Amino acid sequence: MGGQTAPDGSVIFADLDHNDANAVPGATLAKNNPLAGLDALARQVRQSGIRTVGGDVVIDDRLFITQDLGDNGPVSPIDINHNLIDVLVSPTSSGKPASIRTRALVTPWTVTNHVRTVRAGGPSDISISAVGPRITVAGTIAADAAPILRVWQVADPAAFARAHFIEALGRAGVTVSADAAGPNPVVRLGTRASVNALPVVARLRSLPFAEQATYVLKVSYNRGAQTFICLLAVSAGKRDCDAGFPVLATKLAPLGVDTLSIAQIDGSGLPGNFATPSAIVDLMHGFAQRPDWPRWRAAMPIMGVDGSVAMVQKGSPAAGHVFAKTGTLVDGDLLNGRLRLATKALGGYVQAKSGRWLAIAIFANQAVYPDIYGLFAANEDLGKIATAIWESY
Repeated sequence: MGGQTAPDGSVIFADLDHNDANAVPGATLAKNNPLAGLDALARQVRQSGIRTVGGDVVIDDRLFITQDLGDNGPVSPIDINHNLIDVLVSPTSSGKPASIRTRALVTPWTVTNHVRTVRAGGPSDISISAVGPRITVAGTIAADAAPILRVWQVADPAAFARAHFIEALGRAGVTVSADAAGPNPVVRLGTRASVNALPVVARLRSLPFAEQATYVLKVSYNRGAQTFICLLAVSAGKRDCDAGFPVLATKLAPLGVDTLSIAQIDGSGLPGNFATPSAIVDLMHGFAQRPDWPRWRAAMPIMGVDGSVAMVQKGSPAAGHVFAKTGTLVDGDLLNGRLRLATKALGGYVQAKSGRWLAIAIFANQAVYPDIYGLFAANEDLGKIATAIWESY
């Protein structure tokens, strides 16, 4: 919805993206305005001559049936700021309340700050929770700490988008009588055909698909990957996202991928989805035969440069020559207070020292680390293997 679009039409992203802020240390906000698209639509509404909306505002989210990805939240046809409310916590002076900055906060949501600044070098431990639309951040942040980001996933994307659009209309000078805090009354809409026949007063051109895919691949955006499955279902005239998988199967076969070496329950890559390393290599090899391969390759994280491998092997001679998507499944070891990496994977391409292009898939299963920083250690380990491949060929 225009919230990730740079002036040159490319996608804006942060290497450690806000979608993972509650789990991954160092995740931050991209330099984007998540409401830019809604503001552009609202200005067009005003410019069309509309000054007052005496009826209601309704988000038509019937393109496909919203799916629940569990801890990763709902996958919906409407997506504002990835359906997240961002809360950036910064230290002040020791003993004082921390300061907070919110992004995409909208009626009826509120944020209460119970984070206290502690001495330099002290513990930084911040939680986020909510009761209804009341969000609370609590804990401590060290006086010398960098700002820490926390996010809250909204459960009703359509109501979230509706509230944001009502407020955007207000900013553009359009008076709306409807309550922004209300639910999204989709039942008030007619058939999709009748809605499509209504006069159009505003349009928003989205990022092109290649840029959408770049965002999903660079930052490992699980909900975005599942959205693509839902859109495949739509392409077949279906609204149930699961109907996208037969369409996907028809796309994989021409690439030389044996679908029997893959098992999927959704498009996210989360638990329940399985693939063999050979299937990933076949996928990469198949794409390399296509005329759009350079765009596919460039959309992937580049080791030592950007995305989820930006900090991996940064000083290595292979940096900038490995184009590969990460995959991570994490669980806990409650008995020993450790982190268990069920899977850490890297799939893509290496432009070897000789200049030769290689398709790769590196999987490590059931590694154990003392804490969450094991994620970075495992990323580095796989990067070392990629560097060894670069050197050997």
